[in-house]
Amino acid sequence: MPQTSPAKSGFTRAPWFRPTAVGVGAVVVLAIVVLGAKWLRSTAAVSQFIATYPGHAPLPSWAPDGLPAWLNVLHFLNMMFLTLIVRTGLQVRFTTRPQGYWKRSNKGFFKTKGQPKKISLDLWLHLCLDALWVLNGIVFFVLMFATGHWVRLVPTSWDVFPHAVSAALQYASLDWPLEDGWVNYNALQQLTYFAVVFIAAPLAILTGLRMSAVWPTNAKAPRLNKAYPMEWARAVHFPVMGFFVVFVIVHVVLVLTTGALKNLNHMFAAHDGGDWLGFIFFAIGVLLIAGLWLLARPLFLRPVASLMGTVTRN
Repeated sequence: MPQTSPAKSGFTRAPWFRPTAVGVGAVVVLAIVVLGAKWLRSTAAVSQFIATYPGHAPLPSWAPDGLPAWLNVLHFLNMMFLTLIVRTGLQVRFTTRPQGYWKRSNKGFFKTKGQPKKISLDLWLHLCLDALWVLNGIVFFVLMFATGHWVRLVPTSWDVFPHAVSAALQYASLDWPLEDGWVNYNALQQLTYFAVVFIAAPLAILTGLRMSAVWPTNAKAPRLNKAYPMEWARAVHFPVMGFFVVFVIVHVVLVLTTGALKNLNHMFAAHDGGDWLGFIFFAIGVLLIAGLWLLARPLFLRPVASLMGTVTRN
C-alpha cells in the first residue's frame, strides 16, 4: 500500500505536537526511573547495600569544617561569569549579523606583529568574561589547596563510588539522602563537583583557547594545529557549555528542594543556619546578574570596549 505524506493525507501536525510529545515522553521515562528505583530499594540486597553505603564517603580527620566567606564570594563570581559566558557564547554561535565589531589597539605591553584581527562585539565580551572566569578559577584553586578545602572535592577513598551509586538510587526513588553540605557533600555531589572543576572547566578553557585569536596560526605552528585541530575544539566546546547549563539547572533545583534557606546560607552567607541572610544575599546577586544581562548590549558595551581598542559598526 503506498504511503502518503501528512500534507497529502490531509493530516498536519500542530506546532505544539513535537514539544508536547517530548514532554510526555520525558514524564514517562522519569516515572519508569522512579518506580524502578523504588522497586530496587524494596529488595533485600539493595536495602543492605544502602545501609552499608549511605551515600556519604567519609572525609579525613583533618578536613576543614564549614564553608569560608572567600568560597562564598568566589562561588557568586563563578555563577555570575558562567551565566554571562553562556549568554554571550550563544550570541557568538547563533548571531549572523553582529551589531558591532572591535579591534585591539596594538599598543602598550601586548604588542604583536601585523594588524590585530577584527572580532564581533559579542565575541569581545565573551573573551573578556572568559578571562575573568579563568582568573576567578585560579584564585579558587590557590585558596582551595592552601586551606585544605580540596579534600571536599577530590575523593580520597574508592568508597566514593559505591556511596555515589547509593546516593543516585536514593535520589531516583525520591527518598533523598540526608544533606549536610556544611560538613560533607554526598558522594554523588563530590564526583559531580570534581567533574565540573577538574574536567569540564579545563575542557572549556582549552577548547575556547584553541578557537580564540591568541592561538598561533597554521603558518606559525603547523604541527600543533595538526595535533589539535580546530574541528575538535568546536566539537567539544559547545557540548561542554551544554553540560554546564544542565549542571546549573539540576544544582539550583536541588539547592531549593533540599533545604533552601540552609543551603543558601552555606553558599552565600558562610554560616550554618536556617535564617534568611543567605537568601537575601542570593536575591541581591540574582538582581545584579539580571542587570548585567540587560546591560550586555552594544549601547553599553561600546564605551567600555573602546577603552581597549577600536569599535566600529561593520
